[in-house]
Amino acid sequence: MMRILRGAAAACLGGLIALAAASSGAAAGDMLYALKIGALAHDVPGLWSGFQVEKNAVDINIEAQFNAALALPWGAIRPVIGGSINTRGQTSDGYIDARWQGDCPSGLFFGIGLGAAIHDGEIGGPGSDPDRKWLGSRVLFHIPMEVGYHLDAHNDISVYFEHMSNAYTQTYNEGMDRIGVRYGYRF
Repeated sequence: MMRILRGAAAACLGGLIALAAASSGAAAGDMLYALKIGALAHDVPGLWSGFQVEKNAVDINIEAQFNAALALPWGAIRPVIGGSINTRGQTSDGYIDARWQGDCPSGLFFGIGLGAAIHDGEIGGPGSDPDRKWLGSRVLFHIPMEVGYHLDAHNDISVYFEHMSNAYTQTYNEGMDRIGVRYGYRF
C-alpha cells in the first residue's frame, strides 16, 4: 500500500513538473497562477506538533497554484495541488488546498490555506513502526502558511510552513510539521 501511495505521489509531482516544462507561457498563464518548488526540513520539533519522531531529512516540495477562484480586494483564494517527498523514504504526502494569498504593494506576500493531504506514513496502533509518526488516518487536514517577497513580475522567494494532522478525530494524532524555503514562478 505504501509503495502505491509513494508511487502515486511521485507521479503527481512528476506530472506537475512535466506540465510546467511543456506549457508555453501563455497557455500555462491561462490555467496556472504559479509553480513553486522548495526544500523543507522534515518533522521539525517545537512547532505545532511539538516533537520529532522521524529522522532529520530534506523534503522536496512541489506545488501548482491555479488562477484565482475567488478574487477579494485584499487578496485571492486559489485552488492548489502539491506534495512533499521525503528524501530518506519516510513520510511523504500529496495535498489539495484552498489557499488565500494577500499581496502588499511593497512586494511582500503572505498566505494561509486549508485542505486535505494523503500520506504514505504510519497510522498507528499494533504493528506500526515506533520510529515513524503515528498520524492516525491516511487522509489528514493540511494547513499551509507562507510569507515571501515578489522579486519581480514573475519570481518570488518565501518561507513556507505546513502542518498535517487529523485534528484529534482518531486515536493517534501525532501530526507532522515541515518548514523551509521555496522559489516560485508566477505566470
